[in-house]
Amino acid sequence: MISTEFTREFGVEHPILCGGMTGYGTAPLISAVAEAGALGFLTALTQPTPEDLAKEIARTRDLTDKPFGVNLTILPTINPVPYDEYRAVIIESGIEVVETAGSSPAPHLPDFKRAGVKVIHKATSVRHALSAQEKGVDAVSIDGFECAGHPGEDDVPGLVLIPAAAKALSIPVIASGGIATGAGLAAALALGACAVNMGTRFVATDEAPAHPNVKRQVVANSERDTVLIFRSLHNTARVARNSVSEQIAEICSRPGAAFADVAELASGARGRSRVLLEGDVEGGVWWAGQSQGLIDEVASCRSVIVSIVAEAESIMGHRLPGYLR
Repeated sequence: MISTEFTREFGVEHPILCGGMTGYGTAPLISAVAEAGALGFLTALTQPTPEDLAKEIARTRDLTDKPFGVNLTILPTINPVPYDEYRAVIIESGIEVVETAGSSPAPHLPDFKRAGVKVIHKATSVRHALSAQEKGVDAVSIDGFECAGHPGEDDVPGLVLIPAAAKALSIPVIASGGIATGAGLAAALALGACAVNMGTRFVATDEAPAHPNVKRQVVANSERDTVLIFRSLHNTARVARNSVSEQIAEICSRPGAAFADVAELASGARGRSRVLLEGDVEGGVWWAGQSQGLIDEVASCRSVIVSIVAEAESIMGHRLPGYLR
């Protein structure tokens, strides 16, 4: 058993999180993660309305009595998002831990704090992590350049970013980006983190709400099968390599390119319908990290978590001590 500051403070068995993933963070996956002893996050904005989020929280509770949280990603959108209403549902539903991402969590912290909700904020740099700490979050999930989604604009990989964050912060640091194995968990702990946050690894699980073609593609892909899009727009995103993401990257590299030039190609609705539901892995943009190159099979959440913990324990208890004389 691996006991860390994270497992003790957040009341979970293993120092593993399944972070919020748009389109994936629903009751079947998150309840399976919880049942396996890790901490998963429903994705609030995957639900069309705050009322739908309340129903999804209730559905998750029907499937598990173990802890789980909700992710609230705060981003500028074309259509205004009723963040206050989503926040109210989270609090009224008795959720005890929230993962925030995107913009500053500051507007939401007073209400969460009054309700006793712990907040883990995702950050892609030490300076942003320090800012979140100053604002009062309880932990930081530090996203290395290897991650799926938005890795920031500094291009700092986990091997540097994790220990830099651990050195600078006084609150728990969770390592995110490029982690899919027990070796990654052991390495993150050695670098000063107290847990790991995985996304792509949980996509390739039996319980993930994605078409089997997507899961098989994650297993087939190598660490080179991602593309960085929106770089010229200063909103870098790492997604799976396919004809659509390569086309977006090419268009965005043209002088004067704007988001409007790729909006239809990059549509989240298109990715969810054509890729996640219909299984056309060339049909739109879908999130994936470089950790694809470390994933060898589709398995249950329990199998994934058990094997990662067992590998980490073996490395920490047997392999590494063997190097000492």
